[in-house]
Amino acid sequence: MRRVFTTIVLTAVLAVTSGAYAAMAQTPSKKSAAPVAAKPATAASHSVKGVVKSIDASSLVITKSGKAGGDMTFTLNADTKRDGAPAVGSPVSVRYRSEGSSMVATAVSAQPAKAVKTQAKK
Repeated sequence: MRRVFTTIVLTAVLAVTSGAYAAMAQTPSKKSAAPVAAKPATAASHSVKGVVKSIDASSLVITKSGKAGGDMTFTLNADTKRDGAPAVGSPVSVRYRSEGSSMVATAVSAQPAKAVKTQAKK
């Protein structure tokens, strides 16, 4: 008799807990019920390194370094952050975004020229 009573109690406990678990799984949580705010679209930012071929107040032309070399032309504006003083022949790092068919520089960082190694005679 004791064994039958224990079996009935265990079965009842399992039925109640599994029913409660199933009800929780079907009820949407408050987190998922809230509408998800869409993030504002931002323009993708890119970066490239190269050597300055020409520069003026509104444009910068660099020759890309690496295997896929070539010239790239960027538009400079009042929002372009400039670090250092880029000049023709100096290495630069350019962060930019694409606006239509043009590339607008968001930051231009001039890097110091690499020192030329000289061998001292002994």
